[in-house]
Amino acid sequence: MQNKAIKKNIVLGILFFLPVMFLLFLYPAKHNYNAMDTVQENVQEIDAFSSENDEKITLQDNITVLHFLGSKPMDKSIATLNLSQMIYGKFKGFKRFQIVSLVSNDVDKAEVEKLKNEIGKYDDLKYWKFVYGHPQDIQKVYTSLGETLSLDENLSSDKVYIIDKERSLRGRLDDRTDKEIEKDSKVYKLRGYDCISIDVLKNKMSDDLRVLFTEYRQKRKGNFDSSSRRAEDLKDSNEQD
Repeated sequence: MQNKAIKKNIVLGILFFLPVMFLLFLYPAKHNYNAMDTVQENVQEIDAFSSENDEKITLQDNITVLHFLGSKPMDKSIATLNLSQMIYGKFKGFKRFQIVSLVSNDVDKAEVEKLKNEIGKYDDLKYWKFVYGHPQDIQKVYTSLGETLSLDENLSSDKVYIIDKERSLRGRLDDRTDKEIEKDSKVYKLRGYDCISIDVLKNKMSDDLRVLFTEYRQKRKGNFDSSSRRAEDLKDSNEQD
């Protein structure tokens, strides 16, 4: 009986420690951790914009999903609801996370309220900020992202952008698929995430945000050096341009 008990304890011990060892093996070490690419630095701060409750909203020191609603918010209701369900609901509890929607100051406020009510059916809007600014200020922020495409006639877009705590645009310097890499297709970047595409939100943006939060978690623990990584990213980015 004693031998059976010993064998049972050994088996249970193995069953317990094997998954733990496996996770430790997979945990990213400092030397091989791949941070999310820095695509552009010095994104324009939004201090020229005003908020509904006179709350001071900034990009600096926050992890921001930047969202361009412009003057016709309800025209972007599908993209906005996708963003709400696929991204906001997952990350709203993370420290210093926010979604910031840039709205033209000549907007019909009833449209904004209607859109907020639609989003509010699924989540509270504590970490979703709506700020208002002149069309030229919206364009100035967009231009600072280095986008080659333009905002539409309403100063809005289906794309959203991830801005880190230092006001740098994060994305992918090489967004080619495996097949495109095999064919040696030309390298192209991912600056913004198309909210019309559930696949992009689920399999790209969600994963990329998790990587960014992991990076900041490692920084707090003193296990990550961002300066050399950012310099290398921007060097590669300029060479590709």
